[in-house]
Amino acid sequence: MLLAIDVGNTNIVAGLYRHRTLINHWRLPTRRDATADELGLHLYGLFGLAGISPRDVTGVAISSVVPPLGPVLEETARRYFACQPLVVGPGIRTGIDIRYEDPREVGADRIANAVAAYARWGGPCIVVDFGTATTFDAISAEGFYLGGAIAPGIGISAEALVEKAARLHPVELVRPKSIIGRNTVSSMQAGIIYGFVGQVDGICRRMREELGGQAHVIATGGLASLVAPDSATIEFVEPMLTLEGLRLIYERNHEN
Repeated sequence: MLLAIDVGNTNIVAGLYRHRTLINHWRLPTRRDATADELGLHLYGLFGLAGISPRDVTGVAISSVVPPLGPVLEETARRYFACQPLVVGPGIRTGIDIRYEDPREVGADRIANAVAAYARWGGPCIVVDFGTATTFDAISAEGFYLGGAIAPGIGISAEALVEKAARLHPVELVRPKSIIGRNTVSSMQAGIIYGFVGQVDGICRRMREELGGQAHVIATGGLASLVAPDSATIEFVEPMLTLEGLRLIYERNHEN
């Protein structure tokens, strides 16, 4: 079985694949000071609760946008799963041509998303990943990763609003009943949620124009389901897109 691990700024998402089927997945908070032993014990505990033996893991694939945790997870893979992990980065075969000015600047999660989206939906396509940042990635009809856009994420935008406005307090990020808020809480929810809907649709429409076709728009990330129902451009929501990309990249680097 393959253990795919995506390290984001807010969460670590791990998924276990049996062949091409995702049989289980877990979400942990990202701690930049975590040790290999802590992460190994966390994963062992989750495996135990799921009735899965860590000995069944035959491969580990890692993408990380948190530099200090990359080497830590590599050690975890070697020590707890007896595997030399595949880490998405320069020199790894992805099957996608990266046309960024400096390919080393592209986050490993963005590459994995592009690989999975193009493999499933073809091109042109656009991936919107709702994480700590909201990222937009454009893939051409030929399967070239062209680049994209990076915007503040929903969570940190809401936190900044509360921090800078003395009379505003944290609110639950849920879809309000109306765009016209009748109290401070619903007004903030309307501004945050529908503000991001407008942002997503505006950027995706412009990207579609530059791509020269009706590009599919795929949303992923923890908050995708919050924005997608009201978006006029998002067609598909795939929460585990990054893990699927890791699986594909792992397979492409272990072909006989």
